[in-house]
Amino acid sequence: MLEVEIKARVDDLAKIRERLLLLHASPSVRIHEHDIYYNATDRDFATTDEALRLRYTEEGCVLTYKGPKMKEFRLKAREELNTGVESGNVMGTILERLGYIPVAEVEKWREYYEYRGALVSLDEVKGLGTFIEIEAPSGATQEHPQEFVMEIAKEIGVEGEPILASYLELLLSRP
Repeated sequence: MLEVEIKARVDDLAKIRERLLLLHASPSVRIHEHDIYYNATDRDFATTDEALRLRYTEEGCVLTYKGPKMKEFRLKAREELNTGVESGNVMGTILERLGYIPVAEVEKWREYYEYRGALVSLDEVKGLGTFIEIEAPSGATQEHPQEFVMEIAKEIGVEGEPILASYLELLLSRP
């Protein structure tokens, strides 16, 4: 599945939240996400621009593979494959037995909203600050997902240049 999204730093999540509600976005719950990222011993995912992640939430655990970012897109676009995992601890052990090494953790508190089919996330990321992510609907329901996501960002009042780096990349690049 192709993931096309925009990410931007936000100084005031309350202002964005208020705008979303004025636009009649459908709010969801606030959840805590704890991500553990793994690296391979035979290739460096930072070099290949891939990611392998176990995400823990109150609802369960999901294993995710993210392919390299696609250069033909102005926004962040990449293949993303997800599957539910019955036991995150067992999956982590399996990954380690196969030679994958846990290299970093990302912890965030996230509020999800649905607006015009897009998934809007208001994020508080430990060690990084506050952000908004807007993801185009999956399954190619939009003919031009980049333009759609940019249009949503404008309607919500997102300002500044899009951030193409992942939260993992932002955390690892800190001094």
